[in-house]
Amino acid sequence: MPLIPRFTAFVPFSGLVVWMLCLSPSTVIALDLTRAVVQAPVGLSRLEKKAVTLLVEEVEKRAQIRWKVLADSPSDGVPVITLGRAEVLQGVNGLTVERSENRAAEGFHLRVKTGVTIAGNDPRGVLYGVGYLLRQLHMAPGRITVADGLSVSTSPRYPVRGHQLGYRPKTHSYDAWNLATWEQYYRDLIVFGANAVELVPPRTDDDALSPHFPLPPLPMMEGMSRLADDYGLDVWIWYPAMDADYSDPKTVELALKEWAVVFERLPRIDAIFVPGGDPGHTPPKHLMALLEKQTASLHKFHPKAQMWLSPQGFTREWMDEFLGMLDKTPPTWLSGLVFGPQVRMSLPELRAAVPKQYPIRHYPDITHTRQCQYPVPDWDTAFALTEGRECINPRPIDEAAIFRLMQPYTVGFITYSEGCNDDVNKAVWSALGWNPDMSVVDVLREFSRYYIGEQYTETFAQGLLALEQNWRGPLLANEGVNTTLQQFQQLEREASPAVKANWRFQQALFRAYYDAYTRSRLIYETGLEDRVMETLRDATRLGARQALDLADSVLNRASTELVARDLRARTFELGDALFQSIQMQLTVGRHQAIGVDRGASLDTIDYPLNNRKWLQEQFQAVRQMKTDAERLKAIHSIEQWTNPGPGGFYDDTGNMTRQPHVVRGLPFAQDPASLLSSKIGFEEGDVVDEPDEKPIGALRYSWLDHAESLGEQPLKMRYTDLDPAAHYKIRVTYAGDAPKRPIRLMADDKIEIHPLIQKAFPWKPVEFDIPDAAVKDGILELSWFRQEGLGGNGRGCQVSEIWLIKK
Repeated sequence: MPLIPRFTAFVPFSGLVVWMLCLSPSTVIALDLTRAVVQAPVGLSRLEKKAVTLLVEEVEKRAQIRWKVLADSPSDGVPVITLGRAEVLQGVNGLTVERSENRAAEGFHLRVKTGVTIAGNDPRGVLYGVGYLLRQLHMAPGRITVADGLSVSTSPRYPVRGHQLGYRPKTHSYDAWNLATWEQYYRDLIVFGANAVELVPPRTDDDALSPHFPLPPLPMMEGMSRLADDYGLDVWIWYPAMDADYSDPKTVELALKEWAVVFERLPRIDAIFVPGGDPGHTPPKHLMALLEKQTASLHKFHPKAQMWLSPQGFTREWMDEFLGMLDKTPPTWLSGLVFGPQVRMSLPELRAAVPKQYPIRHYPDITHTRQCQYPVPDWDTAFALTEGRECINPRPIDEAAIFRLMQPYTVGFITYSEGCNDDVNKAVWSALGWNPDMSVVDVLREFSRYYIGEQYTETFAQGLLALEQNWRGPLLANEGVNTTLQQFQQLEREASPAVKANWRFQQALFRAYYDAYTRSRLIYETGLEDRVMETLRDATRLGARQALDLADSVLNRASTELVARDLRARTFELGDALFQSIQMQLTVGRHQAIGVDRGASLDTIDYPLNNRKWLQEQFQAVRQMKTDAERLKAIHSIEQWTNPGPGGFYDDTGNMTRQPHVVRGLPFAQDPASLLSSKIGFEEGDVVDEPDEKPIGALRYSWLDHAESLGEQPLKMRYTDLDPAAHYKIRVTYAGDAPKRPIRLMADDKIEIHPLIQKAFPWKPVEFDIPDAAVKDGILELSWFRQEGLGGNGRGCQVSEIWLIKK
């Protein structure tokens, strides 16, 4: 028999999963299943028969072999794959199913010995046994093998393992999928262990229609619910309560009628999840009253369906009111709570505050990179400005860290997703939801083998890890970005046409090319700005006007002399390929994405990565000055912008290489949401993310990022070894994406530098004296606070630049 690489066993945990592999050599014997048949005994349920279909069809797609399905075992000696519930399989072909201690829901027992047996504890267990087998098969056109002697008995650690799949315009791919695409994606999620999907209703905080919709929202929602039921998946609905005033009986009556249309139309609903905010903004008293009525309405159509609620976006007052209601008179209609973005307390704090009768489900944001629940730690500003908030974002190491820190407080998760950009992250969550002890690299190996191909098991898995490493640390210094591209280019050259057309392969290539192009531009444009500064320093000799003209000509090279044109062109080709293969909308123009900030990263691929826009705006203003002396003085101020003077200090607080005085706090693995720590945040570009957003002119590169803290947690900076006899002042730029939220500054936690004030807007540096008492010991500790008690996303305490100036 042929040999295959050794299969890695998994460590048992909590008695819930038992993994046993009866193999010990570095290589193991492979059982050839090329000519196998599938035995589907009499008595299989509808879901078990669906599992048979899934197995046969998914193998055929990868091996170009269609296994026969028989009710009885053949007599010609070919390997047999027998599957069904344990009680159905007892006695079939003389089988004796040893169920060990694993009898939990969705569990299964898989054994490979001359053939394959999958015995499920229930119909779902058969389905997940099939999914596990698919991940272990070694398939290539015309050939199928599996490790002979493989023996597994397992059940999931968490009962809720799902993903939100919103058919709405802002999802940059989902809105273009038809039911056939949805069915394939459901299968893909099942193979890695997911047991739930979360749909969205026809009316949300989104446009009513998309140019990509193959069906209107409600018929598609109905079809997606029916498909989920066919595969035994739980159906949740994320259902925001968006009307203005639920204290008005007429509003409540209309809401009951609107929601009832959805409840009646969908063939399967297992649970409703109502977020307390974003969207929606209803006081707990009225929200709870509404949901009690909605639960009664829901039960008319789906008697066993549950109602869940998230205190998302609650102010401190509303949170106290809500927790008081749960404690005083626990509502019996409420099934559980959801912890997601914009909850003003941590998950452990929420678990401690909520009565134990209410389970908590995690709603982790796996789709966004910035201005979100779990942003990429210390992301380079160049990536934040170009790739944006909803880019292709495999983050296997980060997602595993979040999972392992948070999940013990929950009964499981349904992730927050806005498209297929987070596909790798879904696989990581699904696999760990079944077995939290599974190594991340093993998840990626199974992902690569199953989705890309046997020969890519290791290389593609390591490539996904490398893409995450591309986002670690300062981009200018990260030469690994170029190495990652070279590795993917080699895979690309050697790939078959079928692999090149595989959307998951295309996504990884797109990221590798995009990352490398961005780094090439950053190096080039940083060099251009250095030359501009040299020119401005020579302005006295050159004359102000000539210096400005020369500096302008250098800056303009960024738009007239494109670097790495081949990388840029290939990135656009891959973007078009993704639009064809999986309907990803990576541009507003050609692909009709709903907005630049909704995954259209090709529209921002050339965003300036230096101060070009700001400098050219300043140059224009300088040219309007009346005298050359005035112009030279202004040029000097521009060139000396970051100079705090002798004995002073300058921090570009959103630049990880220039923030020595920012107090960072806990590492990402201990505080991924930065609820207790400072983090780097970003502005959107040249607009403000507010309801009445308006252009504010060109921004300095240092104003496009900032240090920030969330909620009531202060943002801190600490200076040591100051001159205790000196007098100091600070100059500070309060930029960020929340310009209307006031900010307060304290020194040493007791000396107020300034009270809550409105930030200067348009942004500009402002100055404040530091009382001598604050530095008398040679140490200065500064703390910024936003207004207390607010709800929403928690942002507002944001500082972009600070100079500590010795007077």
